[in-house]
Amino acid sequence: MSEKPDVEKIGTSSLGNELSLKECEVIANIMGVRELTDGESLIDEKGHEHTLFLLADGKLDVISSAANENIPVYAMSPGEVAGTRAFVDRTPRRATLRAVGNTTIYTLEPAPFEALLQSRPDIVYKVMRALFRITHDNLRRMNSETEQLTNYINKSNGRY
Repeated sequence: MSEKPDVEKIGTSSLGNELSLKECEVIANIMGVRELTDGESLIDEKGHEHTLFLLADGKLDVISSAANENIPVYAMSPGEVAGTRAFVDRTPRRATLRAVGNTTIYTLEPAPFEALLQSRPDIVYKVMRALFRITHDNLRRMNSETEQLTNYINKSNGRY
């Protein structure tokens, strides 16, 4: 188990793809590392913590409770980020994140990140751009899935 995040993994992630390795090092210095085992929850739906999560190794299931059932709605892969809305807006969590196998997560708390505004506003700007892109990509993916489901239900735009 590493006590410090891998700078190269940050750089190849959706969070750090605009950052240089030196800028990734600045971010790594304010991140934490969490190790999870199979089936362990990282966060629970409706939780009030505001940590941003970068999946470094392993897999995470995104689980939503609908009709009192825990339903996996997405499987995260290494390099993906979770918790953007709670991190930026300070709102409760909308899903549970659960490890599938051994999993390593890098964590970023709002306070140390916001403290970078004084010393490295360029890094804060690039990370915020990445968070916007991540959110936009998630919305686009969800819209596409909704369209496919609607087409399937209405038996339109394809062979069903």
